Amino acid sequence: LASSRSTMDGGNASTSPAAACGWNFIVLMSRQGKIRLSEFFSSYTDSEKRRILRDIAADVLPRQPKMCNIIEKGTYKFVYRRYASLYFVAGVPEGMNELIVLEQIHLFVEALDSYFSSVCELDLVFSLHKSLLILFEMFIGGMLCESSKREVLKQIVEAEELVEEMTKPGEDTASQLDDGLSFQEQFQLGRKPGRRTGPQGSARM
Repeated sequence: LASSRSTMDGGNASTSPAAACGWNFIVLMSRQGKIRLSEFFSSYTDSEKRRILRDIAADVLPRQPKMCNIIEKGTYKFVYRRYASLYFVAGVPEGMNELIVLEQIHLFVEALDSYFSSVCELDLVFSLHKSLLILFEMFIGGMLCESSKREVLKQIVEAEELVEEMTKPGEDTASQLDDGLSFQEQFQLGRKPGRRTGPQGSARM
């Protein structure tokens, strides 16, 4: 048993635990190359992130519908699905099963569709924070941790109800939901992190 295990490990390095840890990143891009959502679960520099986004625009957007949904990029690969005018592109380790990734993308789309009642590109533009809440409820560190759409939507609804109960009259409910987002994600929403104001106009940190 030990010898067979060592043979398998030595014969295929992609079977290591690190090769199947989950998504490195997820990017939602329109046909015009507009970024509607992006989340990096692995550590990348700003220049690396920009290069990945350029590669997606250059490699994925021009592809024909009947072409393969997998593009190898060295240490990782793009696995994508197109829904209407949006491309859902997941960056995964080279040893990860592409069919599983395609099913995970579809599961994420179904969760968005259930919440927004037939999701469209405008839903992502004007409700980015809700899309990210659904993403974070399903994926932790790029790994799928909750596959039940009913449970995901239940948690999102409970979070929204809790925010509404804690929000004072005159306060922005969306700004309360933004508290768990990074500065970059809040800037994408047009917020000013750390400078939100309450009903009396006083700044809140």
